[in-house]
Amino acid sequence: MKLEKGVKQDVELTADDLKSLAEQFKAEYKSKIGKDFPTDPKEQLIGAIEAVFRSWDNPRANVYRRDNDIPYSWGTAVNVQMMAFGNMGDTSGTGVAFTRNPATGDKELMGEFLLNAQGEDVVAGVRTPQPIKELADTMPEVYDQFIDICNKLENHYRDMQDMEFTIEDKKLYMLQTRNGKRTAKAALKIACDLVDEGMIDEQKAVSMIDPRNLDSLLHPQFDSYAINKAIPVAKGLAAAPGAACGKIVFTAEDAKARAAKGEKVVLVRLETSPEDIEGMKAAQGILTVRGGMTSHAAVVARGMGACCVSGCSAIEMDEAHKVFKIGVQEFHEGDVISFDGTTGNIYDRAIPTVDATIAGEFGRIMEWADKYRTLKVRTNADTPEDAAKARELGAEGIGLCRTEHMFFGGHRIDAFREMICSDTLEEREQALEKLLPLQQGDFEKLFEAMEGNPVTIRFLDPPLHEFVPSDEEDIRKLADAKGKTMEDIRKLIAQLHEMNPMMGHRGCRLTVTFPEIAVMQTKAVIRAAINVKKAHADWEVVPEIMIPLIGDDKELKFVKKTVVETADAEIKAAGSDLKYEVGTMIEIPRAALTADMIAKEAEFFCFGTNDLTQMTYGFSRDDAGKFLESYYKAKIFENDPFAKLDRDGVGKLMETAIKLGKSTRPEIHCGICGEHGGDPSSVEFCHNIGLDYVSCSPFRVPIARLAAAQAAISQAK
Repeated sequence: MKLEKGVKQDVELTADDLKSLAEQFKAEYKSKIGKDFPTDPKEQLIGAIEAVFRSWDNPRANVYRRDNDIPYSWGTAVNVQMMAFGNMGDTSGTGVAFTRNPATGDKELMGEFLLNAQGEDVVAGVRTPQPIKELADTMPEVYDQFIDICNKLENHYRDMQDMEFTIEDKKLYMLQTRNGKRTAKAALKIACDLVDEGMIDEQKAVSMIDPRNLDSLLHPQFDSYAINKAIPVAKGLAAAPGAACGKIVFTAEDAKARAAKGEKVVLVRLETSPEDIEGMKAAQGILTVRGGMTSHAAVVARGMGACCVSGCSAIEMDEAHKVFKIGVQEFHEGDVISFDGTTGNIYDRAIPTVDATIAGEFGRIMEWADKYRTLKVRTNADTPEDAAKARELGAEGIGLCRTEHMFFGGHRIDAFREMICSDTLEEREQALEKLLPLQQGDFEKLFEAMEGNPVTIRFLDPPLHEFVPSDEEDIRKLADAKGKTMEDIRKLIAQLHEMNPMMGHRGCRLTVTFPEIAVMQTKAVIRAAINVKKAHADWEVVPEIMIPLIGDDKELKFVKKTVVETADAEIKAAGSDLKYEVGTMIEIPRAALTADMIAKEAEFFCFGTNDLTQMTYGFSRDDAGKFLESYYKAKIFENDPFAKLDRDGVGKLMETAIKLGKSTRPEIHCGICGEHGGDPSSVEFCHNIGLDYVSCSPFRVPIARLAAAQAAISQAK
């Protein structure tokens, strides 16, 4: 109508124009609903109330609730009140304002208003509003009254307020106020300022910050102006926050090679495996077609602070020819794309990024959080770089070192493959002997990075087929090294294939079959700890050796015997007084249910909730994304159980295990090292059931520290 009449503002339309519009809207209503728009005011009111109730179940509301941990069962409410009219001429108007700047946190009134308008006109953006300060010139008495009310509301609620108001013929009506949404940077500043102003105490400051928002302070982000203009071509799961922009590569080798030349690359794969670890490190970000929020790509990317978008089913991948499609658009190796690990959006062009900056308030909030929390926070780290970053971000130890990630890179994988392809114990031991000094060196660096804080080292977990070569050249290289034919190697690779590797020959089962692997890893751990203890006599170096995938106490007893005999012999030979612990990862439901028996052998429990969730639900975490959306729509699930700990099932198993374990070994210490260790809601649950620590990826350590403090403060009330 405005285009037809040659005007720009709604208020420039005549009464006849508006009557014509009303008739058009009524006709549209009838065509959609099948009956005339009601003229009875009571019927209109009831219809409006029902519309609000219906809005609780619309798609946007459902997504918002999942993102903000709001239960569907809460329902919504409707307030019915008298209308205030802001469109009664130039002495009327409407506006929205914040008592502080929601972007920066600065203590300044920020807002906008429109004359001769209703509230929806401001938020809909159909007219350009005026800055709130100009209200002082237009209606000074109203402005002064508004300032007084703003101060009164903020002083009452002791937080930054987001307010809506209407002016009807120079009379001010406050429509609503609420604690305003703000950026993470603003949240930290506002909390610290409110403490300095005497409005709140430290505990309140810690409690008022959403831990999840801290992620945005720790990772590079896209330039806000550029990203607002960009249109995504596809969307995946926002698996690891940050911004990635670079040339497409399809293999870890290509990622390493191009990155070594100074190129910025992004690794695009159907799915990743431990073999891709070096390429993942070299890339700006990782994009996968398959996998969920706790897939290999997602977990490793979060650990190294890299951006990751996983489970993008819109991609049609052809890895063999190094090309993929999104719709009709083709993407080849070397093409530049960008993707956002915070939203999951994928863009077909380069978008500039900006480094995250951490303001001084961040340190103050973390200091207060550490003051009030009782739950320790460790990190999941496999490299000295990850460990150092986590320590910098406040980690108090390593809760999970996945030793399998140390077997990739350089000649390590060659030695490990030789071990896999060996025919005799002697051949396997010779191959493992090549790995021993390398693992020892890795462990020494981890102990050094943690400066005497606890380090939990998980022994080899994945099935052996994840380490064998797939490339023809690598198969030839392995055949030559072992004096076998390529066909021999192919047959062995085929034999290692498993129908269900997640429940196959992995974890402690590898040590039961090949004890020599545990012997090598034990020697590496103990020798490393002895060396670091010698170099730093004031550090308390007590390695924690964790045996994965225990389901029966006799399994642990068998493996522990190998570990203890090897460790004690090493300590005796070195003339050391080193102490160490042997514990297990609780990730099989049976282990949780028989924890009293397992605790007779285990000196600590660490809950591996990634696998524990898989086995409890019977869901594959890599495939669940294909059907979880249907579960959300059907109201079967409200959250992804791999992202937010399932308290009723998995949580009950954890509580049972702790209770049973302490009945046998009262001094047993318990932690969690699954991805749930960095989820605020899950951290709260871990605090409530009495865990000693949570362990999470390095960049989630501040999140866990803040969440642990909030849990302690909440419980103390």
